[in-house]
Amino acid sequence: MSEEQPNNPLHGLTLEAILTALVERYGWEGLAKRIPARSFTYDPSIKSSLIFLRRTPWARDKVERLYIRSRIRPRRGSAPPPDTKTP
Repeated sequence: MSEEQPNNPLHGLTLEAILTALVERYGWEGLAKRIPARSFTYDPSIKSSLIFLRRTPWARDKVERLYIRSRIRPRRGSAPPPDTKTP
């Protein structure tokens, strides 16, 4: 069942890696504002949030979508992408 998925932006990523990246980017408070889930607001941890996300499809879907959006849009204040135009 190891099919190639070249167009899947989540291919090869674990749920733990996705969640860790989102916590690093937004923090628990920011993540809770974007996805209202008790596991992000009350005594949050990676372990408890992973258990919740694995049992709750709607929340996992929201986390995955947020991860994809966060990779498309750069952080505020970050450097713009380099100019790729050639003279």
